[in-house]
Amino acid sequence: QINNSLAFPGIFRGALDHGVKKITDQHKLAAAEALAGLVENPTAEEVIPSPFDERVAPTVARVIT
Repeated sequence: QINNSLAFPGIFRGALDHGVKKITDQHKLAAAEALAGLVENPTAEEVIPSPFDERVAPTVARVIT
């Protein structure tokens, strides 16, 4: 369910904002890297940001170009 709560909102926002008509594997990889970058000190218990982190969707949206 990570993709539904973390990735998709930002991917779709970015696609709408930047006129992207097709989501590619490169977009998905960029979204994953953006999500990973939000966790400053990853541990075995915390490798993804919280779904309540308000930075998630805007951060992902910025990399969908």
